[in-house]
Amino acid sequence: MNNYVKTLLAGLAIIMPLTTPSFAKTLRWSSAGDVISYDPNAQVDSFTQSVHHMVFDPLVRRNKSLQLEPALATSWEIVEPTRWRFKLRQGVKFHEGQPFNADDVVATILREIDPGSRNRENLPAVIGAEKVDDYTVDIILRGPYPLLLNDLAAVYIMSKPWMQAHDALKPGNASTGVTTYASNHANGTGPFKLVSYEPDAKSVFAANENWWDKPQHNLTGVEYRPIASNATRVAALLSGELDMIAPIPLQDIDRVSNTQGLKVVENPSLREIFLGLNFRPELHAMPGKPNPLQNIKVRQALWHAVDLNTIQKRLMRGKSRISGMLVAPEVTGYDKSIDVPLPFDVTLAKSLLTEAGYPDGFKVGLNCSNDRYIADEQICLAIASMWAKIGVKAEVGVESKTTYFPRMDKGDLDIYILGWASLPPMDGYSVLQSLLATNDGTYGGSNPNGLSDPKIDALARSASTELNEGKRVEMLKDAFKIAHDQALYLPLHQQPVAWAMSDKVDIPQFADEYVRPWFAQMK
Repeated sequence: MNNYVKTLLAGLAIIMPLTTPSFAKTLRWSSAGDVISYDPNAQVDSFTQSVHHMVFDPLVRRNKSLQLEPALATSWEIVEPTRWRFKLRQGVKFHEGQPFNADDVVATILREIDPGSRNRENLPAVIGAEKVDDYTVDIILRGPYPLLLNDLAAVYIMSKPWMQAHDALKPGNASTGVTTYASNHANGTGPFKLVSYEPDAKSVFAANENWWDKPQHNLTGVEYRPIASNATRVAALLSGELDMIAPIPLQDIDRVSNTQGLKVVENPSLREIFLGLNFRPELHAMPGKPNPLQNIKVRQALWHAVDLNTIQKRLMRGKSRISGMLVAPEVTGYDKSIDVPLPFDVTLAKSLLTEAGYPDGFKVGLNCSNDRYIADEQICLAIASMWAKIGVKAEVGVESKTTYFPRMDKGDLDIYILGWASLPPMDGYSVLQSLLATNDGTYGGSNPNGLSDPKIDALARSASTELNEGKRVEMLKDAFKIAHDQALYLPLHQQPVAWAMSDKVDIPQFADEYVRPWFAQMK
């Protein structure tokens, strides 16, 4: 053996013990789309927020059973109906070394409820925050409100000095195109640090060895790679390039399940998939003409013309649950008597269109993402072909969620696919105040298309302050019945959660579809 080879092998003997464990304990996972922004206030995409949760901690969080528990707040009390007092955890530091205290919480709350924040709807009842001392904060409400802790579980605390240093005290907003330093950088107190971020390519995280909590994982890091192509993503798992894909395309479940060294985990999701509608005077596809979607008979006709059974069997491979309302059975406010879709009936659909004054149908835009929900693009294409049978000419537009959701938020779409898991509160009030209430700057943050019903608005305001749980739930159901009977949205199905992974990975699956690597173990 020559001296060069001896030197090379000696060098490898030194390097391998240092690098191999790092790679062995790095969870490499993928999904179809990338995070929209690393700014916690720039979007309402629950996938993006789930990735944020790796980096940031909230005041309260959800445990393995999705129950609320203390996080950066150790305790709380209701000082008066509109003032909640939170005691903060001491000795916590942000990833870049700044100590965590009340100033960070106040700055974060004010950033969240800022008029320029895209996700200000996640704190619908909060009007302010006040520092009591370095480790005590009061959160001020506009009125009594029963879901504050639920909402706070998705409010990720940022460092005020870090925001000041990078001119990021004001929020970014992906829908309006406002970016800040926080759009591509992150500094939290959570279980993993964001080491690097290449948009649409890769996010690299390192385990936070100084996390305040006791880790339940054995990872040294996480790599997330967005891969739009289902085939490419599955091939990367099969080749060992990835350790996990979430979700797995439904058509590949059997193939992966039967591959040695891999496994598939399936459970119901909280996410309902439905079509949103434009209620403004004109459709983008029919400028200068009255909007047919304002007619209830047209909306009902469109719903009757969707063959939900075919979508469920062919596109969702029998894994979804056909639904008729906007919340899943596990969510507060669900009512089985409302959860009844209009039956598939092309003849009735044509008759309704004729009664509404559209015997020959009309043109309408139908837009969808292609990297957010299971089979989202295929669902839109299938619905367009179904509507063609009743004379409705749907002009299908397909794009990545990074551009799709900002366009939806601006009201640029006629009919659009949307999924809702009732997060962060895991309560039907999320749907009521975000999707059904009139968009007025406080309510209706995800209702961009002019939907407005005075009865629903009254229910949203009453439910926001009703502390009697039974009465509050009845208000939710009343609003959902109006939405169903008026066909204000067109529900399709409750989507499943299906993850595929190496059998060397053990990570719990959650109905909210969040990937929580701080519970992961790798062999």
